[in-house]
Amino acid sequence: MTGSAFGSPARRVAVAVGPAVLLLAGLGFAGAMHPGAAVVVAVAAVAGAFWLVRPPPPPDAVAKPLPAPSPATLQAVLEGIPDPLIVLNGAREIIAVNGAASESFGIGSLGRDLALSLRHPEVLAAVETAVAGGSSSTTEITLPAPVPRTFALHVAVLGEENGPGSAPAAAPRVVLVLRDETRAKRAERSRADFVTNASHELRSPLSALIGFIETLRGPASEDVAARERFLTIMQSEAQRMARLVEDLMSLSRVEINEHVLPRHRVGVADVLAAVADALAGRAEKRQMTIRLTCPADLPPVLGEADQLTQVFHNLVDNALKYGRAGTTVEIVAAFVERMPGTPSGALRIAISDAGDGIDTLHLPRLTERFYRADAGRSRRLGGTGLGLAIVKHIVNRHRGQLTISSRIGEGSTFTVFLPALAPPVGDARQGVGGPADVIKP
Repeated sequence: MTGSAFGSPARRVAVAVGPAVLLLAGLGFAGAMHPGAAVVVAVAAVAGAFWLVRPPPPPDAVAKPLPAPSPATLQAVLEGIPDPLIVLNGAREIIAVNGAASESFGIGSLGRDLALSLRHPEVLAAVETAVAGGSSSTTEITLPAPVPRTFALHVAVLGEENGPGSAPAAAPRVVLVLRDETRAKRAERSRADFVTNASHELRSPLSALIGFIETLRGPASEDVAARERFLTIMQSEAQRMARLVEDLMSLSRVEINEHVLPRHRVGVADVLAAVADALAGRAEKRQMTIRLTCPADLPPVLGEADQLTQVFHNLVDNALKYGRAGTTVEIVAAFVERMPGTPSGALRIAISDAGDGIDTLHLPRLTERFYRADAGRSRRLGGTGLGLAIVKHIVNRHRGQLTISSRIGEGSTFTVFLPALAPPVGDARQGVGGPADVIKP
């Protein structure tokens, strides 16, 4: 007789374990078994019987395999990952990327060998090792262009059902994830550089201040003339220290974010006009003139207005410091077909002074921090030796270029190239096409 002949599950349980439960109850009452133990055994027997005679699950309750995600869904998952991610097949060809990878490494089309988009020996070696031996790895790499960037490279091998080498060459094989560590590395280096440079550059003014204070508290305590002269020098040294600390902090901020491309549209013509207005008073004190020549239809650039203002303020301020009194500082902006070394159009902003000029020996090192062609004159004029270093790093962040030319006795020209968003509507090339001349004062 089959189990189903007894009817419902509860009836089958009663038939199966009922006699056993009655026997346990009798043993408990007769004292042959502890009543508590008899109850526990009876409950366990009933529960086990119910589990054994449970009905089978309905057909629609059986787990079904999940459908394979669509390519659009997989791409959406990749786009949700903030770090650059690249998927390769066994032939080292790129078969999938996310937006972060396309933006960081300029990967425009799929199906190309990785070496055509990411030519770095350590990256290619890690991929070859992963494809050949099936081992994952993590390493740190530095990509030099367009600005040095440090990444933590993670190379992971995708699993294969039948073991390494069984999947076709076109199947997904390796995943590369590159985590940008540039900001952390630069912050660490900036802190070390700040301590080193600050301790070196602040030593002289601090020593001067300590000496003057000791003199004022001792031999010159009653000398009114000496006190006034020393206080004037102390104020100058204190202001120099304040400028130095401010420039060091500014340089640290710029270096930390140098690898981050700006996203805002900036009108360079407006920036140049604001700089000329701001420095007009300083030019007037030296009987100098600022002449701004800028086409009306100069195209915008991608950038940060505050940083570009700092660039041109530093360059024009230097031209006013080192130009001869009574001369003119020229600011000429124009659109050019190509930035040097690139096929793209750019803005060229040239700032020229009529000063004593700089020996060609010094030109390659002018943008180094604390490098001065004439250290004594620079300090007398309030320079910290950091202005051109700040200019260089800001221009690098904007993916531009800075060039310097100078002739002894004739003056110097500092030229900034910035990638233009689009050619001008009119003809503003080389300053042609109705340039607007603004003279300050």
